[in-house]
Amino acid sequence: MTPPSEEPDGAAEELPAVAPQLRELRRRAGLTLEAAAARARLSPAHLSRLETGRRQPSLPLLLGLARTYGTTVSELLGETPAVADPIVRAGGPGAREADGWTYWQAGGAGRGMQALRVHVPHGRSQGELVRVHPGEEWLYVLTGRLRLHLGEAEHLLEPGDSAHFDSLTPHRIGAADPGGAELLFVHTLLQSSLAGLCLGATTTTRQH
Repeated sequence: MTPPSEEPDGAAEELPAVAPQLRELRRRAGLTLEAAAARARLSPAHLSRLETGRRQPSLPLLLGLARTYGTTVSELLGETPAVADPIVRAGGPGAREADGWTYWQAGGAGRGMQALRVHVPHGRSQGELVRVHPGEEWLYVLTGRLRLHLGEAEHLLEPGDSAHFDSLTPHRIGAADPGGAELLFVHTLLQSSLAGLCLGATTTTRQH
């Protein structure tokens, strides 16, 4: 099975700000390429390809890199606003796509929690990675049905259902319906040597 550090190449032009931001954040943290790659559980070659724009990061990988550098996905994308505003308007920052997953900023930058509205497509493997990292996650299903795996348990969440769990519990999510699922997603942003750890699933498919 393809490990998370060897995700397929994507169209780098979809996320043009990621490469320079990754280099700047790593240098700001005083980390060598090898040290940063070790923290993010990536190979140095893969991180180098991300920093030079030769590979597009998936949404789970963006979340992991954000945790590694103690920042947010918004900052990775160069979306940090000049003035902090507690209100996020419906007509605010537009949708971003990472290998089939679509997400919208739903919270402010530079906070200890990051909030996103996410559309999870059906049948796409990019987000289907078993993930383990420090912190907590909370999600609320808006539309569609969502499969949530926590450790050895599997849960089917309907619209209106929510889940709040420790992120050190191995977890993965996937859409249960052909039309996909849409959810609100909040996670705590903790910087740690374990931050951003993604483990390949043991089956032939990958689950988040």
